[in-house]
Amino acid sequence: MKKQIELFDYANEIMKAVQTGVLLTTKAGEKVNSMTISWGTLGIEWGKPIFTVFVRENRFTKAQLEKNPEFTINIPYGAYNKNILGLCGTKSGRDIDKIKELGLTLETPEQISVPAIRELPLTLECKVVYKQKQEEEAITEENRREFYPPDVDSSFHGSNKDFHTAYYGEIVSAYIIE
Repeated sequence: MKKQIELFDYANEIMKAVQTGVLLTTKAGEKVNSMTISWGTLGIEWGKPIFTVFVRENRFTKAQLEKNPEFTINIPYGAYNKNILGLCGTKSGRDIDKIKELGLTLETPEQISVPAIRELPLTLECKVVYKQKQEEEAITEENRREFYPPDVDSSFHGSNKDFHTAYYGEIVSAYIIE
C-alpha cells in the first residue's frame, strides 16, 4: 500500500537523506538499476515540483536516463539496511544486477515506468523535463580542483574526473510505501 504525501511536508527529511545517500533508480527496457547519490536538489521550477539529480558522463545510470527519461528517488524512512546504499554506490549496473544481488523489492509505480524500492519507502516519481551538461569553464576553480581532478581515472566507481549532466525531474507522484 502507498500513502500519498504532501511533498514539501517531507522536504527536511528528503534533503537530510540526500546528504547521507538516497537511491536514483532507472529503468530502460527490462533493466532496472539503482545508484546511490548524495547530490540532489528539491525545489520548484516552471511552477512544478522538481528533483534535480546530477549524473557523471560515464555512469551506467546516464545511459539508462538517455534511453528512458524517468526515474524514482528512493529515500530511507525508518530503519533500513545501510548495505543497500553501500553496494549501489560502489558497483556498476553494467557489471551486476544490484536489485537481484541485494534482494530488493520492486513496487509498481503510480505514474511512470520506473519502479519504487520497498526497502527505501519514501518515493518520488520523476519525469525529466530538462537536462543540461555542466560546462567546465562555468564551475569555480575551487570546485573543479576538489570534485573534478584531471589525474583520476574515470573508469572506477569513485571516479571524479568527468563532469555531470543535471536532470530536472518533475515530481509527478510522492508517497511512502507501507
